[in-house]
Amino acid sequence: MHEVSNREILKTLRELGAERVLIQTPEGLKREAQTLADFLEDNGIEAIINGDVNYGACDPADREAKLLGCDALIHLGHSYMRLHLEVPTIFVPAFAKVEVVPVLEKNIDEIRKLGRRIALVTTAQHVHRLEEAREFLEKQGFEVIIGKGDSRVSWSGQVLGCNFSPAKVDAEGVLFIGAGYFHPIGLALATGKPTLAVNPYSGDAFWMDKEAERLIRKRWAQIAKAMDAERFGVITSTKKGQLRLAEAKRVVKLLREHGKYARLMAMNHINYPALEGFDFDAYVVVACPRVPIDDYENWRKPVLTPTEVEILLGLRDDYAFDEILGVERNEDEPLGIALHGVRD
Repeated sequence: MHEVSNREILKTLRELGAERVLIQTPEGLKREAQTLADFLEDNGIEAIINGDVNYGACDPADREAKLLGCDALIHLGHSYMRLHLEVPTIFVPAFAKVEVVPVLEKNIDEIRKLGRRIALVTTAQHVHRLEEAREFLEKQGFEVIIGKGDSRVSWSGQVLGCNFSPAKVDAEGVLFIGAGYFHPIGLALATGKPTLAVNPYSGDAFWMDKEAERLIRKRWAQIAKAMDAERFGVITSTKKGQLRLAEAKRVVKLLREHGKYARLMAMNHINYPALEGFDFDAYVVVACPRVPIDDYENWRKPVLTPTEVEILLGLRDDYAFDEILGVERNEDEPLGIALHGVRD
């Protein structure tokens, strides 16, 4: 279960003078979105639920909210991200109701293998537990560093699937608290340091080093498949938090300078079936790094990241994870519920 403060949302909407709102939700909070819609309408605010799949704070439905004549967008389940939005947007993080200290205590022997000086990171769902995790670990003799990160993240110690800046600190190893593999694998690749993931739901702990090596081998295989490619479709995203037009143009320029045919493309939902019929030998996705990494098996043609293109063209030898980075973060930025559309 997750904590969502309906009354705090209502208070903020009344301060905005909102009469009609669009509610955007990830897969895991659909029932909470429906309950919130009922609650708001009981309190005199018309609520519409966006039924599209949501991929994160990088994928706000502010355009849809404006099209529907909504006064505000409620973006459930993700923390504030600095974006230029078309309507006032309330980012409502959903904090998981699960303790983290018990799983740290259970796996303390594995955690000690990271070294004494460790970087502590997590996702938005558990970031409210970081301080108590730090206190526990410091009592066990660790020096714990919770990195500030850049403007793409809301809280110190928070990592995204595309941004691991809070972990890039002077530490011997990285301790990740959370479920899933993509974040900790990304941490291992982005930092080059031993990375241990502890899952507060299952109580298990997993070392990511071998997983990261396995992923790198798969990515090298994709690069090898693209070696004979002459025609590249370079895809940028139209999702506001994934739009990297300058980077996509840089990749097109690099490919053309090396004698390749390259054409810039734009998509909202990037998927291979929608690309059938184009005359390309390979694709480069300049958007969320999860698209080419998580979904590559569903692509009949090689699909690369920008850094993998550099390897393909002989411009770099080492493998590097593709990240979307922000600027240095201002500690005065509001956290949690943020009326970004109003301030920006």
